[in-house]
Amino acid sequence: MAQERRLNILRIDSRREDVAAAMARLRRQLSPRGEVVSQEGRRRTVEIFGEPLTPLEVVRRICRDVREQGLSAVLEYTRRIDKAELTPQTVRVSEEQLAAAHARADREFLEAIRRVRRQIRTFQEAILHRDVRVECSGGTIWERYRPLDRVGLCVPGGAAAYPSTVLMTAVPAQVAGVEQLAVIAPPTPFGAYNPDLLATCHELGIREVYRLGGAQGVAALAYGVEGISRVDKIVGPGNLFVALAKQHVFGEVDIDSIAGPSEVVVIVDRSTRAEFTAYDLIAQAEHAPGASILIGWDEGVLDAAVGELERQLGRVERGELARQSLEEFGAVILARDAEEACRLADQIAPEHLHIATENAEVLAEKIRHAGAMFLGNYTPVALGDYAAGPSHVLPTSGTARFASGLSANDFLRAYSVLHFDRQGLERLAPDVRQLATKEGLTAHRASVEVRLGQVDRQRHAQDADPDRAT
Repeated sequence: MAQERRLNILRIDSRREDVAAAMARLRRQLSPRGEVVSQEGRRRTVEIFGEPLTPLEVVRRICRDVREQGLSAVLEYTRRIDKAELTPQTVRVSEEQLAAAHARADREFLEAIRRVRRQIRTFQEAILHRDVRVECSGGTIWERYRPLDRVGLCVPGGAAAYPSTVLMTAVPAQVAGVEQLAVIAPPTPFGAYNPDLLATCHELGIREVYRLGGAQGVAALAYGVEGISRVDKIVGPGNLFVALAKQHVFGEVDIDSIAGPSEVVVIVDRSTRAEFTAYDLIAQAEHAPGASILIGWDEGVLDAAVGELERQLGRVERGELARQSLEEFGAVILARDAEEACRLADQIAPEHLHIATENAEVLAEKIRHAGAMFLGNYTPVALGDYAAGPSHVLPTSGTARFASGLSANDFLRAYSVLHFDRQGLERLAPDVRQLATKEGLTAHRASVEVRLGQVDRQRHAQDADPDRAT
């Protein structure tokens, strides 16, 4: 029997090494800054643009051209980058094509889509913001939530097809009440030409699907071009150019996040089965790139997990891609104890945190920063990726320190409504007067006082005593 290849994964002993520095190096490698370009990427850039632009410069140029030239620039960049010859008539997937894909779809697949949609709806409806009414003396204040009018959904389609991304972006938006959803997916067999993806869109009632990807697709949604109306918000994952384009158009439209590659931190103890851990780590690494970090305080447990990793990598379809990710972006960290393991995970603030220990709920209370937590040996990250209910669009690259996963609430905008009577105005007027006077905004103060008849009295007093200050 052939000997398993040894996995050359980074090993860190927190008792002897600076874990924070090692994690910072991994973060820089995976951060969506647009500074790192492969040799093939540089070659393609020169081929397409005639000069060695950085990814940031590429995105700025594409977005500028789409803004100035409209659909013609979108189609030209699609031809040059994706090598797809589209016209104004073929850039959009027709309703007939969506219906045909749905009609041909596997019945079991569609049933799974329906069950997952129900599961997502149940969770998203439960967490949806509701209007709040606060009664106070002399007035009423509301906080009202209303859905966005139009949202763009980015669905990747480079190395795999992702019907799950349609579910995890569209269903929360629909729960919020968004009426217009526009999907963009690259013109590839895994993107807008993928029948399962199109069938999923049709099943969810989405009739607006465009064969567009990359920065040109994001720019088309953000600025609006002939045949594609601009949106209010763009959500969903994508490659580096999609992430940078979303960052570039933010302000013109809202976005969910600037996402980097997928990542997981798995905390293990003696109760964790090594084969479970191996697949948990491979599952993120097979995104290629993807970061998989294993933390434990028992060296024997870590060694067993790595040994199982080496055995299982040769048995999965994307094993070589996963191996590359594990060796470039993975790490195995030996912590002093459970407390330090939690502290390290909290510092990393991963997209996915899997606490696969016997006291997972106890350890979870010690950690504040993670995109989503998965507790126990029978809650793999794949449940969240596909079926559980929370969206799988989560903060990456340590941004879980301040950012949250996508939810139905991200498709709402809030505004306040105030209604006071004279009694309420009189109650708050002294405080308005004090603050407006301190800030020198006398018209603000007067807008309150005139309603209470105080401006005329003050003017009368000034006329009687011109030297008296207002």
